Amino acid sequence: MSFLVVENPAERRFEILVDDALAGFAAYEPRGEVLVFTHTEVDERFQNMGVGAALVRGALDQVRERGGRLVPRCSFLAAFIERHPEYADLVVPDA
Repeated sequence: MSFLVVENPAERRFEILVDDALAGFAAYEPRGEVLVFTHTEVDERFQNMGVGAALVRGALDQVRERGGRLVPRCSFLAAFIERHPEYADLVVPDA
């Protein structure tokens, strides 16, 4: 099983493809250089397979690579960052 996380700016979300099938997404609202993550969803066919964690990790890595920052309004994404403090430096206060 192969995972690929890609950004889809037209839909304002990061998507995860599992063996070329859309398996989930993490939606965001852009606010300048900051992305406000609002919702993460994984298709039920792909739940409990690590897809959500792979999606969030891939999205956060891409945000970091381009020097961006984020606000984790999505509870799934916020919980992931809490469990993986190496991503805490990407978080900015929600204003």
